Amino acid sequence: MSELDTPPSRNDASGVLLLGRPDAELVRDEPPMRRIMPYLMRRRNESLVFQDTVLRVREARAWLRAYNRAHTHRATLFHLVAYACAVALHRRPRLNRYVAANRLWARRDVSLAFVVKKDMADEGVGATVKVTAPRGETFTDFSTRLAALVDEARNIERAVDKEISTFLLLPGRILALGVKLVRFLDHWNLLPGWFMKNDPMYASVFLANLGSVGLSDVYHHLYEYGTCSIFGAVSATRRTAFVEGDRVVVDDGLTVRWTLDERIDDGFSAGRSIALLQRIVEDPAGHLGPPEGAVGDLEAGAPRERPATSVA
Repeated sequence: MSELDTPPSRNDASGVLLLGRPDAELVRDEPPMRRIMPYLMRRRNESLVFQDTVLRVREARAWLRAYNRAHTHRATLFHLVAYACAVALHRRPRLNRYVAANRLWARRDVSLAFVVKKDMADEGVGATVKVTAPRGETFTDFSTRLAALVDEARNIERAVDKEISTFLLLPGRILALGVKLVRFLDHWNLLPGWFMKNDPMYASVFLANLGSVGLSDVYHHLYEYGTCSIFGAVSATRRTAFVEGDRVVVDDGLTVRWTLDERIDDGFSAGRSIALLQRIVEDPAGHLGPPEGAVGDLEAGAPRERPATSVA
């Protein structure tokens, strides 16, 4: 487990533009090279790094089948990937950071955003959902909340959708000025917490379940608006070649293509965080316990080594 960043005192405002941020603490203990990076690379999309993670999911699919037989609410492989993301960010919070106002900030909470397709049609509307994942929450509770949020997004016009519809009634020039004002307030750390709370662009990670709509092997950009610094594009499950010792075997594989802002963490630390997520997904029984019982989180278990490396 990596060393955790020591939360700084909010009374120390040296080097901070005007005020602290409502959703994060300023990171002050990074080496000079990392502190200078936001000045050299000022935008997320000039700071992108890409990484492919190929998960071996045969055991996960069997575990989920047993889980769904024992529980009322159905869990999916996407639920497991999202949960593993949340646990990895809690266990390794260096990746749960973002750059704003040329400074590096450590989030106080872990949150995930994703899009729900209301109708599987070309004209079908998509609703963006943001969910906070408290430390120590069980997979059962997380999956149940996630399923409820998906049902709500598909069947109910949510408050955030109504707010956006109201804003779109404004003339284009006024709306553009309003967006500029939000960006200005965000840059100077003046944007209130209630504005960020339900905005999916202020999530720790944005996951896209593209495999569910028949789209795989996609890299996605990051958004300049907001503070989301990680995007994961989840492909469809397919037969994939893996290396076991000196032989190649074919098994069920799931590719997640990550896009990250390299200013938030170095490659060594980020790679270990992604490896932790991979171990959870590939061996849920070893990390979360038997699917029939009260499924716990990773805090109670030691991670196991990954048995095989993908070659596809």
